Amino acid sequence: MTDIQLYNTRTRRKERFEPLDPANLRMYVCGPTVYDRAHLGNARPVVTFDLLFRLLRHVYGADRVTYVRNFTDVDDKINAAALARKQAGDARPLEELIRERTEETIGWYHADMDALGALRPSQEPRATEFIGQMIAMIGDLIEKGHAYAAEGHVMFRVRSYKDYGALSGRSVDDMIAGARVEVAPFKEDPMDFVLWKPSDDDLPGWDSPWGRGRPGWHIECSAMSHDLLGDSFDIHGGGIDLQFPHHENEIAQSCCAHPEGGFAKVWMHNEMLQVEGRKMSKSLGNFFTVRDLLEQGVPGEVIRFVFLSTHYRKPMDWTAEKARQAKSTLRKWAEQADDFTAEDFDPSVLAALADDLNTSKAIELINKIWQKGNGPKLTASASLLGFDLQEIARSDWAKPFFVNFPAGTAVEGDDYLPSISIMAWGGVPEGVADLLRPLMQSWLRLRREGSWDEADKLKKTIESSGIILEVKKIEIGTTKGVARLQDDFDQSKLEGVRC
Repeated sequence: MTDIQLYNTRTRRKERFEPLDPANLRMYVCGPTVYDRAHLGNARPVVTFDLLFRLLRHVYGADRVTYVRNFTDVDDKINAAALARKQAGDARPLEELIRERTEETIGWYHADMDALGALRPSQEPRATEFIGQMIAMIGDLIEKGHAYAAEGHVMFRVRSYKDYGALSGRSVDDMIAGARVEVAPFKEDPMDFVLWKPSDDDLPGWDSPWGRGRPGWHIECSAMSHDLLGDSFDIHGGGIDLQFPHHENEIAQSCCAHPEGGFAKVWMHNEMLQVEGRKMSKSLGNFFTVRDLLEQGVPGEVIRFVFLSTHYRKPMDWTAEKARQAKSTLRKWAEQADDFTAEDFDPSVLAALADDLNTSKAIELINKIWQKGNGPKLTASASLLGFDLQEIARSDWAKPFFVNFPAGTAVEGDDYLPSISIMAWGGVPEGVADLLRPLMQSWLRLRREGSWDEADKLKKTIESSGIILEVKKIEIGTTKGVARLQDDFDQSKLEGVRC
């Protein structure tokens, strides 16, 4: 069996992965708060842990791995989004608007993550379906002295858990000194955090021993993971931004409520994402949702490839150039797509992924397979990364289309008309072939006459519209001109070119 090594954030070292039960691997990943479209940064953990899910299924068997990723569908941001609709004139009750918003957003999320090639998790619990379990866990924490009720709130008593801060490597006092903490008169300690908070009549709420209210964010994942995976499970994952306070608080709650268990054995966190070297921000104009990129014509497979090109524990920089290179690579791979069996993959690619998801190494190895022209091995190996090369090969963006003009007879003083081939991905736009043909004939004629400066000038002008021109020798010994339309082709620029 393949030996898997994973970096454990909690121990700060790479460790051999040894499942608690090889017949029942369990992984929990914090999912989205469903109030709006998923932005690019939200998608990185989805792709990271989808890859891990695929690896575990490959090594241990698909029926032996349970992957849980939640939906947070009770949150002040969701309430605010629904309230904005109501203030805009929607007369329906707030609860109905909240339900509509969460259903709509979950649908968006599924569609966008499906486009990135992410498998659906085994289970996708919603926080609102586990309110009873949350209330029971909170009551248990109060009974054990780890939480207290005050003014309609229930607070977790942070200093009651001696290992608080172990995940992030900071003491409670250091956290107070270095972080903003909410000051409230009912808190015993500035670091204590909310397990339950009151709801007025305008907000969603549930009856509880502490009055009508709603859960705090952190208790949701503790209750759902315990109910679905037990008091001990193999892997807990999420973005590095969740390490503190969310994951730190999860550990404290869960270990205090269920001291007989170990909660999560391995903690994994993906690093943050930037756009063109800068933090993604609406104020900087570089904020993108996944849907924004898809609607701009960036295929989901390309987004996935760019993510996987950088190791998950390193900060990732999304750039237009990386997307261009990713599309080019996937097109090359797709040209060799072929039928394959489960045993056709290259073991070195699997070994790279088993080494703490070393995706950049895996991509490097797959490129070497492509260079050797082994279609079945290439297709099988790419599937380990979640790429279906045969499906990509059928996609317009990866399918080359050609318009060919064969060599012709002499006309108007020319002793021959050279053959010309025009290639574009997904189809040659209407009218482009008629525009390009005389320009390419002039370019090839200038070359044949030895007017190299004029030929190079015309070539540069044509290529400024987003075209690459090439010259090839064909079987009959004459010259063939090839024009390759690039993704940034601008037909309006070509229309202004004169011979």
